[in-house]
Amino acid sequence: MGKRGPAKGTGGRPRKPLIEKIADGNIDHRPTTVLSFGDIPDLDAVEMPPPNEMLSAVQRDGSVLQAKEIYEKTWTWLNERGCAKFISPELIERYAMSAARWIQCEEAVNRYGMIGKHPTVGTPIQSPYVAMGQSYMKQTSRLWNEIFALVRENCTAEYQGDSPQSDVMERLLRARG
Repeated sequence: MGKRGPAKGTGGRPRKPLIEKIADGNIDHRPTTVLSFGDIPDLDAVEMPPPNEMLSAVQRDGSVLQAKEIYEKTWTWLNERGCAKFISPELIERYAMSAARWIQCEEAVNRYGMIGKHPTVGTPIQSPYVAMGQSYMKQTSRLWNEIFALVRENCTAEYQGDSPQSDVMERLLRARG
């Protein structure tokens, strides 16, 4: 008989954000970790884990992958809010790589167009970069939501302002020019 239900650790009702737990009076009486996006005090200097070398690998066309920049910006953003310790460096690396690949696909669509030529028949087909870009966009959004869920679950205030995710969109829009 096959396995049923969602994957282990993904089923059930989503966790409540900390701000909602506090508003409800912490009904389950479990200890909570409190972070605040208000005035951020001077934190102990924490070294950023070195990004994997593959995040800045030279690509086939000679360009350098932008994932290292995205990794550093994301880690810095999390560290400034006291959240870097809750997020594994590997998760940030996966997010950065996925975002960089998404940008790379969109640049290819801009360069080569949305229509390609079928290799054997020669008829017009959708460029493979369009489908790959959509796939990377979904993966990037899912990974960012996973990162931000950890931030949201451990924060006492709603976050307002720019995030590394908005920077990825800015890079993408700049690449279109």
